[in-house]
Amino acid sequence: MIDTVLKKFHPLFSAILFFGLLSAPLCAQTAAELEELLQTRAVTYAQAARFVLEAADAASLKDQNLAFAFAAEQRWLPQKSVPCEPAKLDGVSLLLMRSFDVKGGVWYSLTKHHRYAYRELVYQDIIQGRADPKMTLSGEQLLFLINRLLSVQEGIASAAAERAERAEREQLAAEQDEAHARQLALAEEINNRFQALGITDASARVTDEGVTISLSNIQSSGNSADLPETEKKKLQEIAQILKTISSRKIVVAGHTAQAGTEQSRVQASRERAQAAADYLVSMDARKAEEIEVYGYGSQQSIADNRTPEGMALNRRVEFTIVEDTP
Repeated sequence: MIDTVLKKFHPLFSAILFFGLLSAPLCAQTAAELEELLQTRAVTYAQAARFVLEAADAASLKDQNLAFAFAAEQRWLPQKSVPCEPAKLDGVSLLLMRSFDVKGGVWYSLTKHHRYAYRELVYQDIIQGRADPKMTLSGEQLLFLINRLLSVQEGIASAAAERAERAEREQLAAEQDEAHARQLALAEEINNRFQALGITDASARVTDEGVTISLSNIQSSGNSADLPETEKKKLQEIAQILKTISSRKIVVAGHTAQAGTEQSRVQASRERAQAAADYLVSMDARKAEEIEVYGYGSQQSIADNRTPEGMALNRRVEFTIVEDTP
């Protein structure tokens, strides 16, 4: 069996061949074929074509002569090679380069000659150490080259995937930094506008969701959610701000101080948020379907409800300009 045969080889070859024979490209070839190849002192071009084409997933041709004919037609073999001729190292180098689509230097790219194919594999460390390009290859040496190339290509693919992943992470981080800088600039612009108008109970800040405008100490008419004129004037200014950034979704959230039952607080906060949202729609700041409304009651307090000042801060409506919604 193959395990017995492998023990006869040089330890380095044995280790590489053992793992190579288990790899996907070579598993399609039977154990009998591989054992026969390992016992071959000088592989022919037909044998080389059969194994290289399948290992490279270039063509699955069980018949060696058909594999040779395919490779010859594709000009993946030296022009004067014949199926039964012992394969030379430079000829197999061309077959490997073309079958695996290995990129090469200028001379190889221009000529696709087996001489330059051999030099490329030496340069790329597929062929290791000193080797005569005209030497014939044993089955063991052919499998070594195939598995060496597979290993190198896997490393290249892995490195390329790692570079692509790193570039994607860097791009994402750059986009996040850009979005954050954009949010900070917008929040600062809104706060400057409030300050210029003398509005002291409204402010903007950057949150995880986007830019949040907080309108605190919200007053209502009696026990209803109707907005008095003083609140409408503030909302008019917020509406003008939202009109300048009309492409983004708005989340309106109502909050209350800790007074009354939990159910009444949630209901009151929801009604006030809805009243604010409806007013924005009436001001053409947004369409109704572009606004989401929530009532949180006193669940998200930001100040101490035991003081009048804290209760005023907690009694608020917040308008979040969602960053990631186009």
